[in-house]
Amino acid sequence: MNTNAQDAQDARVDGLWDTIAGSRRTSIDIKALKKGLRKLDHPLKNADELLAEVMKAVDTDKDGRIQYNEFRAFVQETEKELLALFKSIDNNHDNKLTKDELKTAFRRAGLAVANSKLDLFFEEMDVNRDGSISFEEWRDFLLFIPATAPSLKAVLTYFNATTHINAEGDVDVASDDVIQGLGYFVAGGLAGVASRTSTAPLDRLKVYLIAQTSTAQETVAAAKSGNIFRAALNAWRPLSKATKELWEAGGMRSLYAGNGLNVVKVMPESAIKFGAYEAAKRLFARIEGHNDPTTIQGWSKFVAGGLAGMISQFAVYPIDTLKFRMQCETVSGGLHGNRLIIATGVKMWRNGGIVAYYRGLPMGLVGIFPYAALDLGTFEYLKRTIASRNARKRGCHEEDAQPGGFVTAAIGGFSGAFGASAVYPLNLLRTRLQSQGTVLHPRTYTGIMDVTRQTIKGEGVRGLFKGLTPNLLKVVPAVSITYVVYDKSKAALGLR
Repeated sequence: MNTNAQDAQDARVDGLWDTIAGSRRTSIDIKALKKGLRKLDHPLKNADELLAEVMKAVDTDKDGRIQYNEFRAFVQETEKELLALFKSIDNNHDNKLTKDELKTAFRRAGLAVANSKLDLFFEEMDVNRDGSISFEEWRDFLLFIPATAPSLKAVLTYFNATTHINAEGDVDVASDDVIQGLGYFVAGGLAGVASRTSTAPLDRLKVYLIAQTSTAQETVAAAKSGNIFRAALNAWRPLSKATKELWEAGGMRSLYAGNGLNVVKVMPESAIKFGAYEAAKRLFARIEGHNDPTTIQGWSKFVAGGLAGMISQFAVYPIDTLKFRMQCETVSGGLHGNRLIIATGVKMWRNGGIVAYYRGLPMGLVGIFPYAALDLGTFEYLKRTIASRNARKRGCHEEDAQPGGFVTAAIGGFSGAFGASAVYPLNLLRTRLQSQGTVLHPRTYTGIMDVTRQTIKGEGVRGLFKGLTPNLLKVVPAVSITYVVYDKSKAALGLR
């Protein structure tokens, strides 16, 4: 180092010490260091854990205080190491780092960095906003990095730590959770409304078939006689017959009966489900000892999905019950729309008060846990697997290798069908408890055991799967639409 450069460095070190320690002090403790970094408005000013590591790196004699000579030696050595690292990244030797140069360097070091994180890295370091990072900007930001030989991995760790500290000294994730949580609620609500409205007729058919308790004698007889083709043909007749009857009862309006309530229900239901799921993943990430919800264990995702489903189900259960009962009253003709909703609600209150709105709740909660767990857990597992494979192929971060809309729709449809089929009998029994005593389903039950006994006695085990076909025809596109809209909405809102 020439004399002028050495003099400039000495002056810079002296000025830095005077700002942090004050010109009259010969040594500082960790509290004084923190206070001095606040004067500089340095990113480390509230990062207590990192400050402790810095203190350990600078305090070479381990007396709990930093003397000027220790500070000077640390700064000089760190600047030397940072300059060497800077030059190793600066491929065109123009004394500036571009995003492409840094991205290439990270890739060479075996570090996959998402484009969004790289953008944030530049935004924090590029103080003069000229689109590149000078050595001075690089040095000033990383000067107190607690590493004897800074590497790109150490730089990335340091950056992640400093940019997650807020003015109160708390990790930013806590405050981001509130802001992002609202975003997840909005994205979930939009996804739910889009999917349910587009598949409302199929939901209507499912409820209509579930409410019917008669057996298809012709289909049973054909199956017993060994005529498989005839049995399969007859198995579709209830669906076509139900469609015809609903159309005759009121055309398209009949097929969309209850969709208004569905939208009123699904907006908070989907919002709460996805919001609770993201919050639960963050909770389990902290339990596992880190803050990355995308890397939690499989069982954590399973439980998070189940809990989210139970919370959302409980929140909207009264509206769900009202919707089912209204759909089971419309086939008789007469009232429609808001008048039917009011009449159905009044009838429920007269027949059982608040309890009438929560009939079948235990079974609903028991059923929704495995469904939501299988649905959300399977979707996340498949999506993560595909993203990981894409990232390996492209040599990039998983965040930049997410599956496209078509693949997202496909894995969403599969996960939804898998979860719905696994718990369908519980869903059927719950729906019958909710709709008991209506025009379409006049039977009444004393509880969970009674509805199970009556269903199996009257229709056999096959009766537990009545309406499964239209349910799957509804679930596959509905869940596909839900996940595609949810992912697109998250991207539009800047969520991950």
